[in-house]
Amino acid sequence: MALLHLSSSAAIRPSPLPCAANHPITSAPFSRVSSSSGSSSFSVSTNARKTKKNGSAFTVRSSLDTVVPAVGQVTEVNKDTFWPIVEAAGDKAVVLDMYTQWCGPCKVMAPKFQELSQKYSDVIFLKLDCNQENRPLAKELGIRVVPTFKILKDNKVVKEVTGAKFDDLVLAIDTIRSS
Repeated sequence: MALLHLSSSAAIRPSPLPCAANHPITSAPFSRVSSSSGSSSFSVSTNARKTKKNGSAFTVRSSLDTVVPAVGQVTEVNKDTFWPIVEAAGDKAVVLDMYTQWCGPCKVMAPKFQELSQKYSDVIFLKLDCNQENRPLAKELGIRVVPTFKILKDNKVVKEVTGAKFDDLVLAIDTIRSS
């Protein structure tokens, strides 16, 4: 069983991907930790290990875990969990927010993206941190700038919105839902 180590340090690696606000794209190690109280927005089907920290039980997960998106929530994905979720979505639309931690427009769009996830219960909302670890998936999806929103249906990208263009994103989602 692979164990993830929680780290507060961040390795900064400049990237050729531009942010809409010209911020450098950086990479930081991350791992998923959720409270055992059930407040997590996703469930794990494999490979979890419980540990105690400050008297509370936490679950530390590896990248081999299966993430199940929750309705009305935005689910964080990585290079290992993205395609299985898209395949499991079947004919449902999937909207992917491709962002970085240091991008100003990405931070502006994050709460709006969350609101959309609550508005459209028939759409799956995902977000991908385009850090060094997820670079292969970002490259596969053809990202050129952050934020980029990819809308997928039947395992294929059918629409793309680049930049912090909320109205364009809503129009793209509505178009795909009605098709």
